[in-house]
Amino acid sequence: MPPRRRLTPEQRRAELLAAGTRLFAERPYDEVQMDEIAARAGISRALLYRHFPSKRVLFAAIYQQAADTLVSGIELDPALSLPDQVAAGLDAHFDYFEGNRNTVLAANRSLAGDPVVQAIITAELASLQQQMLDTTGLTGVSREVTAAILLAWLTFVHTLCLDWLEHATITRDQLRATCIGALAGALGAAHESAGDIV
Repeated sequence: MPPRRRLTPEQRRAELLAAGTRLFAERPYDEVQMDEIAARAGISRALLYRHFPSKRVLFAAIYQQAADTLVSGIELDPALSLPDQVAAGLDAHFDYFEGNRNTVLAANRSLAGDPVVQAIITAELASLQQQMLDTTGLTGVSREVTAAILLAWLTFVHTLCLDWLEHATITRDQLRATCIGALAGALGAAHESAGDIV
């Protein structure tokens, strides 16, 4: 092991998150060992456990960081219709899912019962819902109805993306078209004057 470098706690944490992120992206969750993460970061296992007392805690921190990056990286243009806005957002979402296949599947399969990881996923969907809702300019009942539709749609997109990652039952183009079509259909069916939304 190389000589340990002096780092602040924040720097050390960032280094461990980076090492863990790479390993969880490379291999399924169950195949990643804390010893490997410590070795990748050039520290002892004891020091790793001082920062992250378990693999689940480390993974949750990695997934929280990824969710924050994904949400902050999606920019919606209120001048466009809602389906047009989300088209670019969907591509960013698909890129992340594709680039982090093992991490995404771990959060939604291996750790499906972990309350911390599931809270991160729930908060991510709620944040995306709020971003999209804020661009509509809707108020009152129309806003409430649209909020409910958006959350249901985001859950649908999330579920379909997981199936796409795991089984490749549809192509990425089909996935994108299906997601956009589902949103337009749901909004159109719920609002009589859908022209100002979709």
